Amino acid sequence: MKNSNKHKIKWGFWIFFTPVFLWLFLLLILPHIELLRMSFAGSSYLGKSGFTFQNYGAFFKEPIYWLTFVRTAIYSVIVTFIVLIIALPVSFYVTKIANLKTKGFLSTLLLLPFWVSELIRVYGWMILLRESGVINKIMVGTGLWKTPIEMLYNDATMILGLVYTSMLFMIIPILGVMESLNDSYIEAAYDLGAKKIIIWRKIIIPHCMPGIMSGSIIVFMIVLGSFLTPNLMGGKSSLWFTQQIYNQFIIYFNWNQGAAFGFLLLLMSSLIIWIALKLSGQNFKEVVK
Repeated sequence: MKNSNKHKIKWGFWIFFTPVFLWLFLLLILPHIELLRMSFAGSSYLGKSGFTFQNYGAFFKEPIYWLTFVRTAIYSVIVTFIVLIIALPVSFYVTKIANLKTKGFLSTLLLLPFWVSELIRVYGWMILLRESGVINKIMVGTGLWKTPIEMLYNDATMILGLVYTSMLFMIIPILGVMESLNDSYIEAAYDLGAKKIIIWRKIIIPHCMPGIMSGSIIVFMIVLGSFLTPNLMGGKSSLWFTQQIYNQFIIYFNWNQGAAFGFLLLLMSSLIIWIALKLSGQNFKEVVK
């Protein structure tokens, strides 16, 4: 009887494991292995053949590449920080202040915009902010502005779009952790005369740190690899490193160079996440739980 149960468990394990393994291997692991090989392969575009570091060397020779690389990293960190600053009070209000009915309504409002694609959401912002958009028409019609103002195609608008499109991925992990925070700790701190800043710094943020780091990693990776929002809302003046990768693959047909740029982006994101975990004192296993 026990042997038959073990046999059923093994078959059940393989039935569920095989599709997941094939999905990860064929669509994630195998393409990355091939891209890694291509990144060290010679390119006819560069006049090289065989094994070479020329694809990576070209990154450091051209200032436009590594400056865009650094710019993307800095702006991704800034966007992640802004999203965190907004997500913390929103999560606190939903979990600790709002009643049960209001909590469900607010949760629906948070999820509702993400039922449509990122492209539709970005175009929604473009309709609002463009020179002939809704905001300009209202401002000119009320006399607050004399002439329409072009609010698109700059870094501030690009950051606004990135914050909006990635907000949910920070709120959800923090909501899950903050829900488990015992309200009596906050009430006791209030009774003992602690200020709100002290309560946030000593009680709420340390308790929510696994959720904060988990959300920060997700948001940072999404923003770093974003293509639509920087391209549509930032325009040509707001270069993003994913645009350089796109140019190498699609415009120049230089897949070897594009593969090298892709792995440089992966290494940069992994390094920044590792530094953030070390500075915050968090364990990666606890963050991904």
